[in-house]
Amino acid sequence: MGSVRNSAEVGEDRNGHVEAGFADEGREKAGSSKTSDAFVSGLKSWPVLAEEALHGLPGEVVKAVVPHTEADSVALLVSLLASFGNALGQGAYFKVGPTLHHLKLFVALVGETSKARKGTSWDPIKELLCEVDPAWAEEQVVSGLSSGEGVIHAVRDPLYGKNKRGEEVMLDEGEPDKRLMVIEGELAGPLKMMGRDGNTLSVILRQAWDGDRLRTLTKNSPTKATGAHVSTIGHITQQELLRYLNETEQANGFANRFLWLLVKRSKLLPLGGKWHEVDKAPLVEGLRLALEFGRGVGEITWSDSAEGAWCEVYGPLSEGKPGLFGAVVGRAEAQVVRLASLYAVMNKSSRIEHEHLLAALALWSYAEESARYVFGDATGDAVADVIMEALRGIGAVGLTRTEIRDLFKRHKSAQRIDQALGLLLKAGRVHYELEDTGGRPIQRWFLQ
Repeated sequence: MGSVRNSAEVGEDRNGHVEAGFADEGREKAGSSKTSDAFVSGLKSWPVLAEEALHGLPGEVVKAVVPHTEADSVALLVSLLASFGNALGQGAYFKVGPTLHHLKLFVALVGETSKARKGTSWDPIKELLCEVDPAWAEEQVVSGLSSGEGVIHAVRDPLYGKNKRGEEVMLDEGEPDKRLMVIEGELAGPLKMMGRDGNTLSVILRQAWDGDRLRTLTKNSPTKATGAHVSTIGHITQQELLRYLNETEQANGFANRFLWLLVKRSKLLPLGGKWHEVDKAPLVEGLRLALEFGRGVGEITWSDSAEGAWCEVYGPLSEGKPGLFGAVVGRAEAQVVRLASLYAVMNKSSRIEHEHLLAALALWSYAEESARYVFGDATGDAVADVIMEALRGIGAVGLTRTEIRDLFKRHKSAQRIDQALGLLLKAGRVHYELEDTGGRPIQRWFLQ
């Protein structure tokens, strides 16, 4: 099958943009923002989006917008795909066994506060879709994630009860439009909320990504939702992400339901762009026709050419990866299928063709490299990560067990430290040597 280029194959481009003629034209003249040292993680070069990701209608929209905004082209692309998939509702779907994958995406744009232009990436996309489906843009696009009950309420079913005469009556007519597009400008807030006892947000969002039936098990919350179609675009900094994405959310699969994508300011436009002068009519018409097609198409299937290519990449996509990085990219196959289906529908095809799969793989490759950049070789275990950082800093000298215990000012038990060291040892991150002391030998630990 065709190749999807990664940053090593494409060449050095720390600005994270497609190497194509249109990409952020004028960057050299205008200059580009620099990433702070604190934003550099295990991967030393910024990921690069391959040209294949800008196939068809999504590419046409991004190419039209990108000269007139400081937003990252990646942010524009995923904002378009996620919002289109939500506006689509439960029309198109891809079936894997008995599971229906409706074309919902959860995406998180990871960039520096106020400098990555995360927020401005949404504005032109919403403007275009507002022309296509004004009711959706005005009523179904919301912000303010705080609780699972709040999400359910926004797409709730009618609620019935009995009046004083024992007759069944409607207590709440519910929400007839089950589409919900959540734009969360401060994703750190919901991540913090999830750490509170009794907060159901993580549970409900996982239900929303997996299917369309939302309900809590609390007896005081009878509200439920069926046919729910929830998508999310969140904004967060790397520092906030590493701080607030706790071990529970890593382990329970919340993290790998998101696409985590590095974004940054693409260029300097001190006078703004000329988006207001662009003829948007062809873009709006293209989106309108694609939405009409997608709402009526039903099941999306593989074409003959894409099916063979999918069989080739399925194995590598399915392989587990270690550490926190592995935890957040653990749904690669499902994410690629949803992306490929979106590319197909946006190009008015009921079958995933080879070029749609290549586009999806290109975007997934960017997301995976973004996750590697952000999370590096972190294990997801807070104690193990502290030990790793200390061993990295001490170099060839290594650390004894006593010195490792002292890293935590003796606030961690020997059992907890053993657990962390065992995790690192099993992952091949560290090794130890026994030193003869004339008595009981001591362990000295080193980075592998």
